Amino acid sequence: MSKKSTLFGLPKLPQKALFFLIPLFLSCIMSGIISFISVINSIGFTDKTVSAWLSSWGLAWAIGFPTVLFVLPLARKLAMALVESDHH
Repeated sequence: MSKKSTLFGLPKLPQKALFFLIPLFLSCIMSGIISFISVINSIGFTDKTVSAWLSSWGLAWAIGFPTVLFVLPLARKLAMALVESDHH
């Protein structure tokens, strides 16, 4: 009897989900960090910092996620052109 892999009691996603998951995580982390730095640079630490950051982050992610989906294959091709192939 095969047991399906789970994470926190939920079944794991199929391998093909990586196509969206990697750009999702990458865009969330990068847009969050960059928008936070931008907000701190603009208004500093105030009582409005968190609100401004979350608003900025939402907009940055809405642009960043589709951008990563589009740019990642191009970046992968560029990187592959710069490194030696394992094929002999």
